[in-house]
Amino acid sequence: MELATRMPPDWVPDATRIYLEHTGSGVSYRAIARREGCHPSTILRRVRRIEERRDDPLFDDALTWLHGRLLRDGRDQSEDPPSMTVSRRLPETPSDAAINREARRILRRLCESGAELVIARDLARAAVLKVTDGGAPVRIGTLDRDIAMSFALRDWIEGSGTGRVARYRITPAGRAALKRLIEEDRAARKGAGTAADPFRAQHRIAGTRTVAENEGGRPVTRTLDCNLAESPLAGLGRKRDRNGNPYLSAEQIEAGERLRDDFERAHMGPRMGQNWDRFLVAGATGGPSERAETGSQSARDRFTQAMVLLGPGLSDVVLRCCCYLEGLEVTEKRLGWSARSAKVVLCIALDRLAGFYGLDTGSRKIA
Repeated sequence: MELATRMPPDWVPDATRIYLEHTGSGVSYRAIARREGCHPSTILRRVRRIEERRDDPLFDDALTWLHGRLLRDGRDQSEDPPSMTVSRRLPETPSDAAINREARRILRRLCESGAELVIARDLARAAVLKVTDGGAPVRIGTLDRDIAMSFALRDWIEGSGTGRVARYRITPAGRAALKRLIEEDRAARKGAGTAADPFRAQHRIAGTRTVAENEGGRPVTRTLDCNLAESPLAGLGRKRDRNGNPYLSAEQIEAGERLRDDFERAHMGPRMGQNWDRFLVAGATGGPSERAETGSQSARDRFTQAMVLLGPGLSDVVLRCCCYLEGLEVTEKRLGWSARSAKVVLCIALDRLAGFYGLDTGSRKIA
């Protein structure tokens, strides 16, 4: 029976589906590329990426199990030879509900400090161990092997060893999946919420921001809820260099957020739709010189002064990272810079920007 007649379960990632279709059914790269609407080299890279991961014993067993399940789905499993190990047997394909139920329990445990999933090749269950303060590992959970295989196929866990006993830690994709599942549970308890909310929540880091405003001629400080993962500066602020220091200081992040606030208040972003100003303002023709001014003039003046102070190069990187919310890699590609150069330029620009806004950064060595 060809693999193409029996497709993998819905939860299997697309890259794994393509790999199984090519290696199991012999479908050519060009045929898959025509169906997917991409270049054959793209399919080749996806297949090679999956092939490189077969050094991971759990991932390799998962592919072997899934390939055998698709080819022998109509046969009785009692036909398997008695010598076949537990890891090579073909258990029932776990359902989405079973995988998500175990993910809520196991992924939450794997998020704890010092926790890892441990499994041996000849065992049907995996254990979640956590190292205590005394250095002794304690078992805090167990998991069926077929569910652990599903976690590996979904990139929720990654291996850190290729011996008889393999150890796994949770990946960023696993943390995002856990946040999505938690949001689904929260929405179910409330009995409301759209279907897109859980997927939006997996990319959110809830937090607060303190914003200074001018109300009636007097300064007012407000605390607003925000998504800390929205700005690339927040992500850099959480990362550490080789000395254990954060990439960006609190003053640098505050300076970048103030520039973004002035940019938004001045309404200096590009128009995304029809310009209705000429219809709403009497005598206006809609030309650039006659367009009605909108936004805060003071914010516009501060933003312009900051850009003039930074000059070419420095102003380009803060405009893209702080105002357009582009990542460092995207900024380097758009500006034609070498890899990992935008971070150094951004630190210099934010230091000058902090001085412009009156924030004391002190002496700080750029990593």
